[in-house]
Amino acid sequence: MTATLHDADEILLGFARALRASGVPVTQDRSQGFLAAASVVGLEDRRATYWAGRATLCGCPDDLERYDQVFEAWFNHRDGLPRTVAATESAAPISTELLDDGETGPDDGSGEVVAATASRAEVLRNRDVASMSAAEKRLLAAMFAELRPRMPRRRTARQTRWHRGDLDASRTLRNTLRRMGEPGEIAWRRRGQRARRVVLLLDVSGSMGAYADALLRLAHRFVGAGSGSGRDVEVFTVGTRLTHITRALRLRDPERALVAAGETVPDWSGGTRLGEVLRVFLDRWGARGLARGSVVVVFSDGWEKGDTALLGDQMARLQRLAHRVVWVNPHRGKAGYEPVQQGVVAALPYVDDFLAGHSLSTYAELVEVVANA
Repeated sequence: MTATLHDADEILLGFARALRASGVPVTQDRSQGFLAAASVVGLEDRRATYWAGRATLCGCPDDLERYDQVFEAWFNHRDGLPRTVAATESAAPISTELLDDGETGPDDGSGEVVAATASRAEVLRNRDVASMSAAEKRLLAAMFAELRPRMPRRRTARQTRWHRGDLDASRTLRNTLRRMGEPGEIAWRRRGQRARRVVLLLDVSGSMGAYADALLRLAHRFVGAGSGSGRDVEVFTVGTRLTHITRALRLRDPERALVAAGETVPDWSGGTRLGEVLRVFLDRWGARGLARGSVVVVFSDGWEKGDTALLGDQMARLQRLAHRVVWVNPHRGKAGYEPVQQGVVAALPYVDDFLAGHSLSTYAELVEVVANA
């Protein structure tokens, strides 16, 4: 039976969500473009629907094979569109476990939805990012939406009204005077709270190249979490020089944000001079207040090519300014790892938390550490 227009829109949007979960960067604008194109070509022609989606939802040649697979898997589970024309002659069936984005399809009556198994998601969540294939990295990019960073809180000098805490004598007295001296309700107050700034320093040297994409996606999640209350999150890349990339990461679409950040950073896959770069950061930004009282997170494997004594001195300066210093090393969680790199040895005495940072599960642990700092 032919689907109603509303039902067809739900099916098409469900397909766009499944395509995004499989690793194709489907944005809201692309989804709306797909609906508009499908309404023009007509929903009765499956081939036309296929080409409408391919033209609007795919952004590069790498997306085409995945698009063919998801299209075939999704519409073979639907009866809302005709199946008279095959979308592609050679499209191999895709495992439904690659299509999970935490949402179900629109036809809840049939019970047939494209969903991932928990074991598959758990494997990817704990796998080393550097060992993933290109398809797995695309799926991991969609799974970053699971991370919900929360800003750490700090107490302020200003007192605010509260239902318990310290006695607010002045407000209690004013309430009594308004009642002509009759006793009234006692007022209470407490110290206010506000978000504590988080500063992320991302090592983009050659030895960290395999983790650069994941770290930028993680930083994008942090920037999105802090955007509602001002400049609560600042992001810099460190390598042979210091680059401020917060503005690029404020773009809502993660794919566009990563492209903008990549165009901003001039020293991708170069060397590592953490001591010199940290000195620049502290001289230009930290001492002026950006690092003061902040939670500073350094993402680096510690392969320092510069002066390690300088790195130790700058880490000591950073510790004196910051509320908490967290060092995230992608090799920290691997079996047999020992912190013997000269940069790590120089920095560890001034680090409050030394964490692993090689998988989505370790990034989730970092989110909790930062939130509770």
